[in-house]
Amino acid sequence: MILSWIGLVVSIAVILGLARKHLPLALVCGAVVLGLFTLAPNAMLATIGHTLTDVSIILLAAAMGVIPMIGGVMKESGQMDDLVNNMRISRKGLMGLSPAIMGLLPMPGGALLSAPILERGGVGVPADLKVAINDWFRHLLVMIYPLSSALIASAKISNLNVYTAALYVLPACVFALFLGYMFFVRKVEGTITYSGVFQLKNLLLPLGIVLSAPILEFTLKKVFALPIPEIATLCGVSVAFTLALVLSRKKLALGTIARKMKPWNFSLIIIGMFIFLNIFKASSVANLIATIPLPPVTLAVVMGFALGIATGRVLLPASIIIPVYLTMGSMTPVVFATVYTSIFFGYVISPVHPCVGVSLEYFSVSLKDFLKLLAVPTFIVFFVCLVVSFFI
Repeated sequence: MILSWIGLVVSIAVILGLARKHLPLALVCGAVVLGLFTLAPNAMLATIGHTLTDVSIILLAAAMGVIPMIGGVMKESGQMDDLVNNMRISRKGLMGLSPAIMGLLPMPGGALLSAPILERGGVGVPADLKVAINDWFRHLLVMIYPLSSALIASAKISNLNVYTAALYVLPACVFALFLGYMFFVRKVEGTITYSGVFQLKNLLLPLGIVLSAPILEFTLKKVFALPIPEIATLCGVSVAFTLALVLSRKKLALGTIARKMKPWNFSLIIIGMFIFLNIFKASSVANLIATIPLPPVTLAVVMGFALGIATGRVLLPASIIIPVYLTMGSMTPVVFATVYTSIFFGYVISPVHPCVGVSLEYFSVSLKDFLKLLAVPTFIVFFVCLVVSFFI
């Protein structure tokens, strides 16, 4: 048991230490360290082998490599300039609204779709602040989005109606929106100088490219019984990439764009993330966390936050924590909202969260600088959840 705890702590330390140099390598090394402490060598190797041969993970990694190329093509072709130039809102509004809107059409690594908009609209804004805004605001509206798979499944496990669950989570969403403005958007200075007259065509075409990927992915998953859901993801981003190329008014050098965007790094982040996640699931760490001697709601809040950070997921911690809590009593909507919010913001700040990894890679920001900005507002949310847990 002690070895498992040591393994978890050391693995997270390894990830945090190596992430400054190479995030995919950091994730793999962290996973191996956790596996060495918690699994037999053959079990660890089998888990890694299963991850590397999982078709769904391979397809997702391939899709993740296409997404930065979409942004690269749109940037080089001038489509991103057209989009920003014709949105005609304030810089602060653009920085907060664009990732929030993209987040309502969730897809893995979708932070890469809003990153080029922030890059273009936030000229002069520090890169680490762009990453913080991209990560924080992208996930706010997803908290209460009734079509969010994480919210639907978590509410289902808790025996709650999804709309009831969303209503009780709403205050946390509003509070987080306030924190996001105070800690991030308020620091954005300057204005966007729009050139020329407003052109609806130049707004709708690039916006259509950006939104085509998640819309097509969502549609394919709903209409067809796909054997592997990630097929829809790869199709969606491939169509968006094709549209960006076809609608470009310039001749583009894809090799040059690839060297700038380094799409292989984004694919490797997904591989590393799933190696860590699968080793974590195969280990006994989750069961150990459940033995912590705290009141049920407080334990669920602490466990949720810790597992959100450790896994970079919402549904996985919820699927562990909520059933554990339900063995001790029913889950009211207030308890659900408190626990779910704690899980969610552990996920938002997690180094193994795909949106964090790809945003850091896109803006060339270190994990350390990212955590400096996100730590305070995230722990404010966690502290509020912790305090509330003592009174419900």
